[in-house]
Amino acid sequence: MITLITIHNVSKQTGISVRTLRYYEEIGLLLPIAKTEGGHRIYGEKELKTLQQIVFLKALGFKLKEIQTLINNSWNWEASLDHQLAFVAEEQKKLQQMKNTILGLKNASSIEGGLTESLIQKYIKLSNQERDNKQAFRQQIFAATEMELFAKLPNLNKNDPNSLEWIGLLGQLKQLHKESPDADSVQFIIKRMMEKAEVEYNGNDEFLEKMWTIRKSTYKSEQIGLYPLEEEFLHFIEQAFHVYETKKQALGKSQS
Repeated sequence: MITLITIHNVSKQTGISVRTLRYYEEIGLLLPIAKTEGGHRIYGEKELKTLQQIVFLKALGFKLKEIQTLINNSWNWEASLDHQLAFVAEEQKKLQQMKNTILGLKNASSIEGGLTESLIQKYIKLSNQERDNKQAFRQQIFAATEMELFAKLPNLNKNDPNSLEWIGLLGQLKQLHKESPDADSVQFIIKRMMEKAEVEYNGNDEFLEKMWTIRKSTYKSEQIGLYPLEEEFLHFIEQAFHVYETKKQALGKSQS
């Protein structure tokens, strides 16, 4: 016995609007088996299965014209799935890039103490740099072993605990940049930065010195994709580190 169901019941059972079902009929994608005397469309089991296929393929991201060809068995399913898989992979890549950009903007906001037009302009400039160009410039500056160390640097576009702590420390230091470099609050942050650097880059002082030299150069920082920091703030950081090292050396001498 063939089960027949009206368009309104199909809509209730599937959650697909009557308007959509009528549109599918209009483009020849899903035709009703018949119509009642009152003009109501009626569907059978075959049509309901076809509708399930349409819903499934739409969920995979296929367009209605592609679905129509697939359902009519005049399309190469294998090639279509490969094509769709490539499309999804590309969309994932775009979404990941969007996610990284949003994270980067949030993290930059943490450093700057809020979202401002100046910050947005900074980040737009940073984001517009070609990834391949940045990578090529890095390879000119760093040896292969140094590139491995470079990859460990905190990344503004990530939310891993290490990057977030560095960003947080930098943001706290930015808020204190009007203080004296030898202020306890400033030195507390510098001490934590030095502790992290010693753990993460122990024995690689030459690399850290090279990175700091690059960081102080607006041009080089921009070329390798570092987040831009004002010259005044960089000078403050350098003074604070100098105070830290001086006190550390003095303490070492007093204990020897």
